[in-house]
Amino acid sequence: MNQNPFGKLFSLAEVKDQSQRWREKGERIVFTNGVFDLLHPGHVLYLQEAAALGDRLIVGLNSDRSAKLLNKGPERPIQDEQARATILAALSMVDAVVLFEEETPLHLIESIQPDTLVKGGDYSIEQIVGADLVLGNGGQVKQLQFVPGYSTTNIEQKIRNSG
Repeated sequence: MNQNPFGKLFSLAEVKDQSQRWREKGERIVFTNGVFDLLHPGHVLYLQEAAALGDRLIVGLNSDRSAKLLNKGPERPIQDEQARATILAALSMVDAVVLFEEETPLHLIESIQPDTLVKGGDYSIEQIVGADLVLGNGGQVKQLQFVPGYSTTNIEQKIRNSG
């Protein structure tokens, strides 16, 4: 399988350079992150809303190792990082996907310096990693509400219970 079929999968150094090129063109960069394990309508609507807050959307994707650090369960992530990255890269609203190995995307946020940092509404501003950095640089931090009825955990349970 082509490791970058949509041309949107970037290393940290590549996404930092690409961010700079977009910024030089006057484009506003939005950053969000997550595991995005079993992509569902809630994820898609969240990413669409995030993308609408700027000109370019960069998604920091927890690597398999990083996702395990989040303690979402022994079987998670269900899909490996390459599968999750490929699916995200296929979405038209996503401009770049970059994997990160750490528990949080702080190093990515420091490198990219997004204009807008986006997280789900289940996080307070104080809990959003990198919020202080983005706000300190004159950027904004947005909390988006989740679409009710959709979660990877619920989908996982439904699959397990139907077998």
